[in-house]
Amino acid sequence: MIRHRFGLAALALVVATGDLATAGATTTKTTIGSLGTRFRYPPGREGALPMAGGQRMRVRSLLNIRRPMQFGDYVWNDLGAPAEGVIRVRVDLPRQTVSVFRDGHEIGTAVILYGTDHKPTPTGTFPILMRARQHQSSLYDAEMPYMLRLTNDGVAIHASSVRRGSATHGCIGVPLDFARLLFDQVARGDLVTIVGA
Repeated sequence: MIRHRFGLAALALVVATGDLATAGATTTKTTIGSLGTRFRYPPGREGALPMAGGQRMRVRSLLNIRRPMQFGDYVWNDLGAPAEGVIRVRVDLPRQTVSVFRDGHEIGTAVILYGTDHKPTPTGTFPILMRARQHQSSLYDAEMPYMLRLTNDGVAIHASSVRRGSATHGCIGVPLDFARLLFDQVARGDLVTIVGA
């Protein structure tokens, strides 16, 4: 079981605004809370999430996920979020989650895999250097579908079988369907922030 992504302190100022239509919401398991509900911050009192280097990201709304997520779970729901806007990706290693924001509104989140102590996932803010729907790792001879390269030495976000007891060689592994949705949202140069403990 994975802890809630941001903790209660981050949600202290959040206001629930009621249900939106759930058409278009996507999840691997239908038992993950109400997908049509979004926590919204009141205008002028937006929340902020810690990013790398002491910076903070303004958050206008979060997906309302009412129970802890399991390995392989993801939620994607951009209802109530602007159709356009800056995309930011935030990976939280201690909570084993990734969140995708468009113009400050969370539109997707998933449980992730990440590197081991011997091959750790780096922290910091990285621009997406390369995108490939199908990629083969030359170092590990492994498929990396929907690969988003973050570092010159090969650390990337890519589709993986996200299950308990698994890890990566420093990459961020996400469920296949989530990887496809993420791939279609981001472009080269979009920023990915990975935060550690």
